[in-house]
Amino acid sequence: MKGSFIMSNQNSNVPPGWLGGFAESKPAFAYPDPDLSSLPMLCNMDNIERIKRQQRVYWPEFSWQTIKDNPESRCFQRFAHNISSIGYDDSGRIWSIICPQQGLCAHEIGCLNVEVTVTGQRGWVNETTKELAADMTVEGKIWFSPSAIQNGIVKQAWELFEEASLPFPSDKANAIQVSTHKVGNPDQPIFTIRNGESELFQAPWFARHPKRAWTVGHIEVEIGEVVTHNHPIVDAFNQKIIDIFNFGSGNMLLAGNVLTWNLWFTAPKLVNTVMWKTHAERWRHSIEADHGRHQSSKKRYADGSEFEILDLLEGKKKMISNKKKMKKMEEMKEKKRMKEMKDIDEIIEIIESLL
Repeated sequence: MKGSFIMSNQNSNVPPGWLGGFAESKPAFAYPDPDLSSLPMLCNMDNIERIKRQQRVYWPEFSWQTIKDNPESRCFQRFAHNISSIGYDDSGRIWSIICPQQGLCAHEIGCLNVEVTVTGQRGWVNETTKELAADMTVEGKIWFSPSAIQNGIVKQAWELFEEASLPFPSDKANAIQVSTHKVGNPDQPIFTIRNGESELFQAPWFARHPKRAWTVGHIEVEIGEVVTHNHPIVDAFNQKIIDIFNFGSGNMLLAGNVLTWNLWFTAPKLVNTVMWKTHAERWRHSIEADHGRHQSSKKRYADGSEFEILDLLEGKKKMISNKKKMKKMEEMKEKKRMKEMKDIDEIIEIIESLL
């Protein structure tokens, strides 16, 4: 079904101007196994002026195993509406792909902003058949939101990083980066967008939208390691933050886990290229202002029950002593006043206690 997935559409007011033809320009592009390797991987923002049309991903339905290699632990979460989109010209050649963002909040450190950043793409769209095929490279980026910067632990860590002239993930430019690659092939950073829903699992009813969507595609990507800075303090700190993120998100960005999302598109629309350029950045600022936590749905299992962090503990209770943590923070403050704090080991120790 991957090559011919067509569904009903309740919003079929497609604008004029579609010409098509790019999908048919080379036999290798065709289903059942589109080969796009003859196309160069394009930088995602270099050809915005070529975009004439778009299909928005109104329902980006993500799925992953909260306990790696345990199919029963699979959860489902819809990321924010109206961020993701595929932009293409009148012939159907794809020139840009905007991927989703969300926020995750942990009361110990505040909120983290999460973005799937597209670093390269190529492919085609066919409005006539409601098909598409694309290749892309992405990386996950995580950075602290303003509320987290005001958190005592995070604020002290930032001050220590600044004193040592070390990069701190306080904004997207200095975000913690998580690598991705084709499932089962760590040496291949390019992975695919193909027609239809993922065949790795059967999505539950609440994660499917066949009666409202124009069409659907899917992505499957394996999570790689955290990108290192070749500095032991920075790398250790970033890894601990990723560990906290994974604990709160159900191992969404756990190395070796497979992250899948079904892309439920709305009908094609015309593109304002100025708005396209500012679209992702505008949403990033929205999430950076801590609105991201309100944009995504709750994580749920296939039976509809909600994901709970305690599910990751497999029945084992884990208590965090706030009193002990606050005592440690006071010790850190005193050391800082006495100029006895030589590095960020104490910060990392506290973050370790949160896991």
